[in-house]
Amino acid sequence: MTKRDLVVRISQETGLVQQKVLEVVQKTLDYIAEALAKGETVELRNFGVFEVKIRKPRVGRNPNQPEKDVRIPPRAVVKFKPGKEMREEVLKLTPPESPAS
Repeated sequence: MTKRDLVVRISQETGLVQQKVLEVVQKTLDYIAEALAKGETVELRNFGVFEVKIRKPRVGRNPNQPEKDVRIPPRAVVKFKPGKEMREEVLKLTPPESPAS
């Protein structure tokens, strides 16, 4: 689903003009990104939590030159933890295990 798909769907369900829906969706995303850029946690009930985590420095390998180590510096990344309802719905997509042969 793209932002455009989201806007069209909300517009059809609410009867609001697509341009207004787009403005609201974009402002929402802008505020979430702004809060994360400040290092704040964004919690959306029944959806999930976005938070900034600092990855530790580590040593990587260049597949083209495996004998050389590559230092990877620490960096900030955004992590998402889905809410209970979303997690349960996504778990329904898990394929059933096949019986052991």
